[in-house]
Amino acid sequence: MNVADPAALAARYARNLPRYTSYPTAAQFTDAVGPDDARDWLRAVPAGDALSLYLHVPFCDTLCRFCGCNTAVLRSADALAAYAALLIEELRRITRQLGTGHSLSHLQWGGGTPTTLPVGTLRQVMQTIRNSFTLLPDAEISIEIDPRHLPAHYPAVLHELGFNRASLGVQDINPAVQEACGRIQSLEQTTACIDALRGAGIDSINIDLIYGLPRQNVQGVRDTATAIAALSPDRLAVFGYAHVPWKQKRQNLMPTGELPDAIARFEQRAAINDALCAAGYLPVGLDHYSRPDDRMGIAARDGTLHRNFQGYTTDPATVLIGVGASAISSYPQGMTQNAVSSAAYARLMGETPDSLPVVRVVRRTMDDRLRAQVIERLMCDMDIDLDAFTTRHGLPQDSFDDDMRKLSGLEADGFVIISGRRLRVTEEGRAFLRHVAAAFDRHLDMDMPQRHASGV
Repeated sequence: MNVADPAALAARYARNLPRYTSYPTAAQFTDAVGPDDARDWLRAVPAGDALSLYLHVPFCDTLCRFCGCNTAVLRSADALAAYAALLIEELRRITRQLGTGHSLSHLQWGGGTPTTLPVGTLRQVMQTIRNSFTLLPDAEISIEIDPRHLPAHYPAVLHELGFNRASLGVQDINPAVQEACGRIQSLEQTTACIDALRGAGIDSINIDLIYGLPRQNVQGVRDTATAIAALSPDRLAVFGYAHVPWKQKRQNLMPTGELPDAIARFEQRAAINDALCAAGYLPVGLDHYSRPDDRMGIAARDGTLHRNFQGYTTDPATVLIGVGASAISSYPQGMTQNAVSSAAYARLMGETPDSLPVVRVVRRTMDDRLRAQVIERLMCDMDIDLDAFTTRHGLPQDSFDDDMRKLSGLEADGFVIISGRRLRVTEEGRAFLRHVAAAFDRHLDMDMPQRHASGV
C-alpha cells in the first residue's frame, strides 16, 4: 500500500480500538465487585515498594464540549472543601491498608481542573500525602492546569509544595476551532501561563494538543504545532479527538457535521508530526513528543518507558493508586475504579469508617499479565522479541504465533517488520500502534465497538 495514500489507509484501518493505557482495558470493568478486592491488593503491596499516586478533582470552571473526562462545573466553595476532605479521608483509609514505609515515585493531580482547589485546601491534601508517603528525591510531581483560570498566586504555591511539572491543555489555537469546542483560549493566555510557571521555578511543561476536532484542517493544525513548539514545552501529547457522545453527553453540543473524516484525521496527525519533528522534538510511542534531553525522551531511547492510565510515563512503579471520584487504580492482580460521580463517591465514603469507594473491578489472569507486558513494550518500544519473551517466562515459543498471524496486513503495508518471532514497528507504522497491539488483545472481540474511539 502507498503510505502517501491517506484515503486507502483510512479505509483499511478505520477501526474503533482501545488506547491501550492498560491491559485488559477499561472496557473489561465489571460491576461484580466487593471492597475486598481493593483491600486485598493494597495489603499485598510489598513493604518499601515505590508507588504512583493519582488524585482526581472532578470540577472545572466551565465545561469544554470535546472533553471525555469525568468532570462537572464547579458548584460552590463548600462543595470543593467537602470533596477535598473526602480525598484526605480516602488517603488515610488507603494507607491503613497499605501500612507504612511506602514511597512515591510519581504524583499526578488530574481532573477536571485541580487548580480550582483553594491553595489552603491543596496544602492540606499535600500534607496528608507527605504524612502518608515518602516522596522520592527525583519524584515527578505534576498537576493539570487550565491556562484560562490559573490565579496569579498559584504558581509560587505549587513550587513551594514541591510540584515540578505542569500539564496545560491547549488543543488548538485557531479561534474558529475553539468556538466549536466551547473553549476560547488565546495563545497569549497560554504563553503567560507558561511564563508564570517557569518564573516560579516549575520548568517542566507538558502541553496537550488534539486533532480531529470540528473545523480543523491540515494547515491549521500545522500552525498550532509550530506556534506551540516555539514556546519550548518539554513534552507534548497529541491525541486524536474521541467522539463518544454515548459516554459524554456534552459532546452532543459539538457541530458533528464539521468533524473531519478519517482521511482528514490521518493527514492532520501527519502534519503535526512533521511540524514537531522539524522543531526538534522526538516522537515517543503512539502520541507523545519529547525534547531529546527530557526524561521521557531518554527513557524512550533506553527502553525504560512505561504506559499507564496517565499515558506515557518514566515512572517504573507497578502499582498506581487512584484517589477520588472515578479514579482508577492498577495492581499486578487487577484494576479497580471508584464511583464515577462525586455524589456517589461521597455516599460510598460515608457508608462505614473504613469503606473504600470502589464500584468496578478487572481481575487479571496470568495470560492477561503476560499480554499486558507484550502490549506495553510494543506501545513503548515499537519492538519485541517474542522468542526471548517466552523463554524468559517459561512459555512455549509458539504462544503468540496466532496473534502474529493477525499482523499480515500491517506487514504487507510496511508498518511492521517480522523476522521469525521478532516484531518491529516501522516509523510509518507508529500511527498504527493501536492496531498492532490489538493483535495481542484476547478481549477485543468481546467488546462492543462503540466502547472505543477511532484508531486513526
